[in-house]
Amino acid sequence: MGHHLLEKVEESSLKTEVPEFEIGDTVDVHTRILEGDKERVQIFNGVVIARSGSGTRNMFTVRRIVAGEGVERKFPVHSPKIAKIEVKRSGVVRRAKLYFLRDRVGKAIRLKERRRKATD
Repeated sequence: MGHHLLEKVEESSLKTEVPEFEIGDTVDVHTRILEGDKERVQIFNGVVIARSGSGTRNMFTVRRIVAGEGVERKFPVHSPKIAKIEVKRSGVVRRAKLYFLRDRVGKAIRLKERRRKATD
């Protein structure tokens, strides 16, 4: 009984248009940043290495390399702080979590690109 009530309450805070992206995809995450009384959008781009949760607790982890150092950031999919998520590339992967990319350096990090069917 309580589970159904929780789902109904969560429905109001779910985003209606969430882009389709999977693990291995390279994405640009447009995040709203508040600085004083101003608001700006900052872009964090990288490879999606993990997804977890469901409903309003749906999260994804993005990894990128900055100045030779690996940076990972976890985002809630349905957060109002996220302006949009753009999929740049799709990678071919055979794992649900790409934590093995943490140990790789340089060209070894690259993933094969998944070919999408052209929809005209």
